[in-house]
Amino acid sequence: MPEEPAVRTPVPPLPRHSARPTTVLAIGGNALLRGGRRATIDEQFDAARQLAAPVAALVRAGAQVVVTHGNGPQVGFIKRRSDLVAEIAPELPLLDLDMCVADSQGSIGYILARGLSGTLPAGIRPVAVLTHTVVDAADPAFTRPTKPIGTHYTRAEAERLAGLHGWSIGEDAGRGWRRLVPSPAPRLVVEQDAIAALLAAGQVVIACGGGGIPVVAAPDGSLRGVEAVIDKDATSALLAGALGAQELIITTGVERIALDYGTPRQRFVDRLDVPEAERHLADGQFPEGSMGPKVRAALDFLAGGGSSVLITSPAELGEALAGRTGTRIVSAAARVDRNAAAAEP
Repeated sequence: MPEEPAVRTPVPPLPRHSARPTTVLAIGGNALLRGGRRATIDEQFDAARQLAAPVAALVRAGAQVVVTHGNGPQVGFIKRRSDLVAEIAPELPLLDLDMCVADSQGSIGYILARGLSGTLPAGIRPVAVLTHTVVDAADPAFTRPTKPIGTHYTRAEAERLAGLHGWSIGEDAGRGWRRLVPSPAPRLVVEQDAIAALLAAGQVVIACGGGGIPVVAAPDGSLRGVEAVIDKDATSALLAGALGAQELIITTGVERIALDYGTPRQRFVDRLDVPEAERHLADGQFPEGSMGPKVRAALDFLAGGGSSVLITSPAELGEALAGRTGTRIVSAAARVDRNAAAAEP
């Protein structure tokens, strides 16, 4: 039976320069949970509480804020738990990846909402939205699994599990070996209008968890889940563009972007314009397993009309928002505006 084609409905973005600018903050799944064997729920709540202060600062500064999040460790744990339980309780249904993403959206949304509660101005509440993301059923990513999920293993252990369960596996940026699953490109955030309405109502929205529940759309608008985990930074850039956001913030494992990372020539950069970022990406400065997807998401957002992308670590987010660290990638227009302002007497 042929796959249903994905349907992308054009949605006009909100005005980019409204009285209340919109910021999309993308938090990595590893920012909440490192994915190790001793991972705990408590550490996720602790991480969410640490993120609350900079999020609240954005809101107090007048921004409409959407918080997105990854789920790489968590979705792998959920899938592995489902597989193991099925071996001892076959009457329980196995969870496909779309169900695992939905599961992680609920739990991480709850954790982030609890972390934010009590820190926001009066009348503003964190609202977690179950979010679907449309992908193309013919995306070649379905035949080339690249997205690491779950626990880091030694190579020998990963190869044993791959042989036992039929996994695809790969080395993850020097941190160990992990299970790999398909990661198709996001095409449409189904709930983007609902997210915009919640922002307009003054709420902080938690959305697009794990890149969104991966679905393909039939011509009649019905949705069907697929076996994939979508890159959260790519979906965050897509949502930010649809909302007319001015700023996209991406948290990662480093405080600033570095060129020649891990070599004696390593140097940090505070600011890049689009041509510089494109050149470094083409030169291989930003590998696929680490900074590459984040820089590409930044460039996609800026190409759609966004003004600025801030990349930093969760621990340094407050300092980065104050302009004291982090790396900003800016559009050509933003660079011109900045230079003009500096030239004024």
